[in-house]
Amino acid sequence: MNTARPVVLTTIASTRSALADREGVVLVPTMGALHAGHVALVERAKQLGSPVVVSIFVNPLQFGASEDLDRYPRTLDADLDLLAGLGVDFVFAPTVDEMYPTGPSQTHVTAGGVGSLYEGRSRPGHFDGVLTVVAKLLGIVRPRHILFGQKDAQQVFLVRRMVTDLNFDVAVHTVETVREDSGLALSSRNRFLDAKEKRAALGLSRALDAAASSADQGIDAVVAAAQSALMGESLVKLDYLKVVDPDTFLPVDDHFRGPALAIIAASVGSTRLIDNETIYVS
Repeated sequence: MNTARPVVLTTIASTRSALADREGVVLVPTMGALHAGHVALVERAKQLGSPVVVSIFVNPLQFGASEDLDRYPRTLDADLDLLAGLGVDFVFAPTVDEMYPTGPSQTHVTAGGVGSLYEGRSRPGHFDGVLTVVAKLLGIVRPRHILFGQKDAQQVFLVRRMVTDLNFDVAVHTVETVREDSGLALSSRNRFLDAKEKRAALGLSRALDAAASSADQGIDAVVAAAQSALMGESLVKLDYLKVVDPDTFLPVDDHFRGPALAIIAASVGSTRLIDNETIYVS
């Protein structure tokens, strides 16, 4: 097996040069601190085309003033070791100055109404920052395919809408959330949890499972069951727990029937976590 590291590209010019005239480019955008969930994205990417490009960039535009930009893990050497042997051809790892040479973008993509709900309500401007950097990556890498994890469901919804609204010639693919054996969704932020907090964090997946188990009783029962599953978890501070229509990402009412998405966000200690699960309301 070839275990050579991918070619690392750090400038926009070198990336465009390396990918010139390549029609099947597949992009996996990440902020680094890679884990098995990212491996699943790369494995799916390899099935879609070549070359595979993984971007590693901690995007300051999507962090608020009180958020963990400085704390966010940056592990480029370990990330390259993980990607070695997975068949990744290139890693695009620019600096902040390379991506924003004159400071924060004066031109940006606005996520709209849905972008101000849920994660967007708790993190104002977050999705504008996400969509702006994704649009920049699409312009730099010019992929045919781009992949995201289902754990970031609201982000995926907004990226899909942006791609449609702005006529980007790229196919957006979603890969199922990868979980630890315990059920905890993998996240780069999980490394900040101590053993006690990690046990408490399982409350998020338990709440979603409880929601799914109650889906035959209507939306009110779904929400009540999920909230009940979190009772007694003193380390878990719930931010939101909502059931949304996957086609609009707007909340559904108790008359809704069909597939829906239960979404949850909470702080466990000082670490913010999100998760979601598809449920079938009958």
